[in-house]
Order: sequence, then C-alpha cells, then structure tokens
Amino acid sequence: MNNDPLAALKAAREIGQPAFITLLDEDRVREPSTSDGPLAGVPFAVKDNIDVAGVPTTAACPDLTTPASESAFAVRRLHEHGAVPIGKTNLDQFATGLVGTRSPYGTCHSAASVAHVSGGSSSGSAVAVALGVVPFALGTDTAGSGRVPAAFNGLVGVKPSRGLVSTRGVLPACPSLDCVTTLTRTVTDARPVLDALIAHDAEDPYARPMPALLPAGVARRMRVVAVPDGPLDLDPEHAQAWTAALAHAAAVGQVVRVDVGPFLAAARLLYEAAFVAERLAVFGHLLEEGRQVDPTVRQIVLGARRFSGADAFSGLHELARLRSVAKRVFAGADAVLLPVTPGHPTLAEVAADPVGANSRLGTFTNMANLLDLCAVAVPAGQRPDGLPFGVQLLAPAFADGPLLDFAARWTGEPVEPPPVRTLLAVAGAHLTGQPANADLVRLGGVLHSRGRTGPGYRMYTVDGPFPRPGLLHTGDGPAAGIEVEVWDLPQAALGALLPTIAEPLHLGPLGLDDGSTVLGFVADTGCADSTRDITAYGGWRAYLAGR
Repeated sequence: MNNDPLAALKAAREIGQPAFITLLDEDRVREPSTSDGPLAGVPFAVKDNIDVAGVPTTAACPDLTTPASESAFAVRRLHEHGAVPIGKTNLDQFATGLVGTRSPYGTCHSAASVAHVSGGSSSGSAVAVALGVVPFALGTDTAGSGRVPAAFNGLVGVKPSRGLVSTRGVLPACPSLDCVTTLTRTVTDARPVLDALIAHDAEDPYARPMPALLPAGVARRMRVVAVPDGPLDLDPEHAQAWTAALAHAAAVGQVVRVDVGPFLAAARLLYEAAFVAERLAVFGHLLEEGRQVDPTVRQIVLGARRFSGADAFSGLHELARLRSVAKRVFAGADAVLLPVTPGHPTLAEVAADPVGANSRLGTFTNMANLLDLCAVAVPAGQRPDGLPFGVQLLAPAFADGPLLDFAARWTGEPVEPPPVRTLLAVAGAHLTGQPANADLVRLGGVLHSRGRTGPGYRMYTVDGPFPRPGLLHTGDGPAAGIEVEVWDLPQAALGALLPTIAEPLHLGPLGLDDGSTVLGFVADTGCADSTRDITAYGGWRAYLAGR
C-alpha cells in the first residue's frame, strides 16, 4: 500500500470533485508511525459521520461544528496499527441515501463518468479510493452505503457482520443496523484493514465478538454460490453485465439456483415499514427548521412519524418470518450472489426523481443487516457502456473470513489455504441439519466445503438404524455428481467416529468434482439394487424433499 500521507494530502486537495469535507493539517499527517505492521504510514480517509479527534463530525450538515473530543474506536484501532487519517469525506447527509447527491458540500460523481452518480452514502470515501488519493477509506453501510459506491466505482466494499467492528464514535443512522465498512481497490488491501478493525469493544452496546469457531453450517472454503432462480428487474446494460457475472460464478464455484424472494421482501421492509423510524429516533432532532438539511433527507426521516408502536412490532414479526425462510438457503449454499444495484442512474435521473431513483438502488442491499448477513461487493467487469459493474456475495453472520476468501477467488487474488486436518466427505445423515450431523460437531468437526462427487457415482438407500444413503462408484453415474459436504475433523475424531458406522457403509476414498480425493462414506458393492437407486434426485436432501 501507498505509505506517503503527505502525497495523499496533496492529491486530496487536487481531486477535482467534492470528495472531502475536511482535510487534516500537514503537521498532524506528518506525525511518525509507531507501528511496523502492514498499515504503518498508510494514509486513509474517513467518512464524515465517523469521529476523528479535533475535527467536526458534520454528517454533511454544516451546522454541526463541534470538534470531536476523541476519535471513533475504529479510527483509533487503525491509528494504533500505524495508519494515518488525512481527512473526512463527503456523504449523503446523515448517511441517508445511496446516491451521493444529498449533500450541501456538493455532489460527487462516479470516477468512471461525470454524468453518473458516485453512489452513497459513502460517496467521498469511494471516490477518494477510486481516484488513487488513498489506498483505503472508511465508510458505513446500514442499507448498502458502502457496497453501492463500491460497485459504481469499481471497488471492493466489505460490510462485516454487525457488531464485529465497533460503531462507537459513529454518528448513528440506525444503531441496531449500522456497520463501519471498508472501501479498497482489492480484497488483498482490505485484509489488513479488517484485521485491525475487528476487535470487541465492551463499551459498544451493539458489539459482538468473533466466535472462536465458525458457526454451524459455515464452510471454511466456500464453493457453492446461490443465484436467483429467475430473472431480476435490471436495467438493460446491467442485465448484460449480470449474465457475464453468472458465467464467472460458475467458473469460480458451483452454482445453485434459489428463490431470493424472501431476501428482496426483507429489503423492502427497511423503508416501507416502521424500521425507518429508528432514524427519526436517533437524529430526528437534528432536522429542525433553520438547519441546512437536505429536503429529501428531511422528508424521508420525518415521514416516519406516521408509524406507530404496533407498526414496529408488525415489522419485527414479518422480519422474523422472512429471516427464518431466507436462512434455509444457506443449508445448501455457502453464499448468495446478487447484483449490488438494478442500474446506475445519472445525476439528471436522480434530480428528476430523488426518492424513487434512490429507493430502487437499495433493492438488493437493504436486507443484509436486517437478515444479519455479512457481505462483500466485488467488481464484476464492465457494462457494455464501459461503466463499472459490481456484484455482492452475502453469507451468514460471522462467515466474514471464508467470504473474504471467496471474494478473493472471484477477483483472482491469492488465498492462503486454511490448515487441513482430516477431510471427510458426507452425503446423507451427517449433512448439515440431518440427524447425525451433531456427531461431527461434537467431535470438533468444522464444515470445510460443499461440493459434489466426481462423475460415475450412484446413490442408493440402505438399511440401518435410521434412513441413510450409500454412495457407490459404478462408473455409469451422472457426470454432474452427487451432493456432498466435506468436513474438517481432528485426527482423533476419526477413531471415535468409526464405531458409529453401521454396515453396509464404510469409510473409503471418494473422488470429488474438483479432482481431489478424500475419505468418505461409501457403500458395499452389494448395495447396487436398482429398486433402491435414488441417483436421479442428485442428493440426499433432494430425495427427502421429493419423497
């Protein structure tokens, strides 16, 4: 990374669009770093709803002029690792917007087009990184405010799981949903920044520590990506880029098609239900007449007065229902792939319809924090008109590490392989959510990856203490293979597992669709009974569902 803060400060002064609200003075930027880590001396920008000591946190409202008494927890973490803040960046006022146009300090545009919006609300942070002023910048992402400008400027936007990065010292938009996020040019650049930022803050009431082990059902190596099972409402240029992204997804992993309706329904709740009233509760008092408040921001936030307490609980109940349905997708997939936005509006289009154009941009991003997902926006080439196109990968909370690795494989960047103990492929009762899966977890097993067998395998039902299948390599099985999960087990666990395996199953070599061979549950040759052949279902879960 670039480690010349003074050069970054000079570039910020000459950037050519209103990406910055406040720049720090040279003496402060010149202070020597006391760290020798990967962020030592690296300049960065801070979205102006995040405190930097001695500088006003305006949230793009010029009436907020009181300097912050101390830096936000996230900024202090980066400073402790040697990184150097050079200034505060422009944003949609009070972080309410996905366009980048709702600021009295001026409107940013995409680094790729003066006619198109930069995206927001972390507009200035994205532009500063895209134009090479700083290697990374902090933003926030409550409804997509980090991912949308990342997509519109060809960047990587990482939205960690809620609570992993402290929001203490962030002027809140929705405290229960707010996340501090990063914008970088590569996944590789994002890694050391996230390593520095992720630390439990006991004084943040919404903080959550990273679990020592990955949550159940989260694979260390993500391979299976869920994509929508039907067309999406995309602008024509976006639709062509999305088609290319789907082809790329099939090249870097295994694609399954799912109903994303519950995700999109949850996204609509954020502004169409009482959840928007959280903004009214935390900064509505700052929207009083006489302040320099963007009229669209005032209209949206004060409009939440129409919701009642009963409306709030109705929204919570509906969200709980949608969350329950949506999480089923992750029983058979590692991540969900969606476009970041349905299109890329021009400045003129947003000016003509400031609420409608902005609302449409949140179609695929608004749900992430409501559904408690982590997310990474990654570049996915260009649209036919040359504008950057971005997609996002979404996964359950605390799957941040594996999701970042998956994002690196998407962009073609190096991924350090996790340490391997004993890999065991399972295809039936030991799958996630099935009766015997608890045995693997009890023995210290961690889901390594999802996948399929290599070609030539068939699956049969077998007798035993509970319903279960057996895999057998007959040579005439389907080329697409059979669904399996690969589990990473401690060496001692294998010995403890052996006595629980009832005939006609045993452990033996099992070929996978990626060309590797691991230990797996396989059946004796006597199981090849055509009346018990369930190969056509493609896997045990599909057989149970179809039965």
